[in-house]
Amino acid sequence: MAVQTREKTKEERIRGEKNRLNRIFRQLPEKKKKLALGLIERAAFMRVELEDLEADIEENGWTEMFKQSANLPEYERARPQGQTYNTMNASYQKIIRQLHDMLPQKQEQQADPFDEFLSERDQM
Repeated sequence: MAVQTREKTKEERIRGEKNRLNRIFRQLPEKKKKLALGLIERAAFMRVELEDLEADIEENGWTEMFKQSANLPEYERARPQGQTYNTMNASYQKIIRQLHDMLPQKQEQQADPFDEFLSERDQM
């Protein structure tokens, strides 16, 4: 007998992403964790929305034919979903960067040769 699996609701997917992010950022000091909570909420929501927009774009494309009125010819235009995706993705990337920057930095990181070059150049 085959096991039926139901698709998760949007709320379940957001909650799952929020839990995933909370696990990643659980090591933050308490003050930073309080700051991160709002960012985690937004990031979880945005990630799920972006996934849904990606599915729509894969199915329907980035452009569509559009007709202003019956008397004018059709023309191809960008779909609003693509524009929304691009804007939201940029915001999501900024939030993830903010969260990442809150994580403690590892002390034993190898020096970046490019950073060393810039540092030496600036000292000249």
